[in-house]
Amino acid sequence: MKILIVQDFLRSGGTERQAVLLANAFAAAGHPVTLLTFRPGGPLETTVAPGVQRQALQPFDTGLDWFAPGLTRAAARLHPAIILLMGRMANCYGRFIVRGLRHRWPQTAVVGTMRTGKKLPWLFRRSLGAVRHVVANSHEARAALVRQHLVPPEQISVIHNSLVFSPADVPDQASYSRRSTLRAEQGATDTTTVLLCVAMFRPEKNQRELIEIAAGLPTGADWQLWLPGDGPARKACAQLAAAKNLNARVKFPGFHRDPSALYAAADVAVHASWSEALSNFLIEAQAHGLPAVAFEAQGVRECFVPDRTGWAIARHEHEAFRTRLLRLISDSAATRPARAAEARAYARLTFDPERQVAAYLDLLQTLSSRPAP
Repeated sequence: MKILIVQDFLRSGGTERQAVLLANAFAAAGHPVTLLTFRPGGPLETTVAPGVQRQALQPFDTGLDWFAPGLTRAAARLHPAIILLMGRMANCYGRFIVRGLRHRWPQTAVVGTMRTGKKLPWLFRRSLGAVRHVVANSHEARAALVRQHLVPPEQISVIHNSLVFSPADVPDQASYSRRSTLRAEQGATDTTTVLLCVAMFRPEKNQRELIEIAAGLPTGADWQLWLPGDGPARKACAQLAAAKNLNARVKFPGFHRDPSALYAAADVAVHASWSEALSNFLIEAQAHGLPAVAFEAQGVRECFVPDRTGWAIARHEHEAFRTRLLRLISDSAATRPARAAEARAYARLTFDPERQVAAYLDLLQTLSSRPAP
């Protein structure tokens, strides 16, 4: 089964990591796979497996995520059985791809994805009515497709995101050593509760509100807030932390290609994003045994066992968020291991990469074998 995956750019976001994971897994399963991006390069370029064919539409990086010169022609030349659209920009082109291939390769199944909680652009909405099928990465995203965009339920499948950074079943001595080293580098002791949010610094990820919440925690509590990542909103967040005299508490460790060591060094996952379909960060945190506190957003409750390994807080309810954090900070040593074990078990079963990849391949095989409508 010849598969074409379309993504605008291999930036270090969750959707891009999922696109690379799927491309690598499909190729490892013996399928000819092309990963086609609008822009060349990107931070995740080096994570693409040698068995995946890479193509970029722009001859040099224009910095324009929406510019896809020759997309339909490139798809026609490859003549794939399946075209899987990943990300908002790629999905905006779904209708054009379907129209461009309709006469020459009508059997090619173009599959859209719903991986965002943002308002969908007009072109994205038009494409939802043109593609053969849509994969939603959460049940809430599926419900939004049916309720808001009138996509027939039978044309939607729910396949959760896969774990990208799954920890070892039993941490070795090197893991414990790295944890201590990382904490020491940031001025945290063994008794410090490290709050962690791994996300790109975009306005919708809302790290600013996490800083506001942290600023209201009791000064006598021993905590730090780590905000690794990079992006356009980072400078403003650093300025806010400084303005609130939190430089000793709020840390900006920078971009980590593999944040596994950060998960292992932290104690609690925190998330204030207002735009999600399913948070990669929260499922990775659960897989590493971190309890989570997050504002309500699409798909958040599917990332953890509600009120046992994670808590969804109503938007902008800072005091409720702080109250839950303080309870976790004061958790007894007897409670933490059981909660961590439950979080790991839930995440590793629900978001198991082999299981998710198999679900994709089963769906794509079914679509490719059906007659074109």
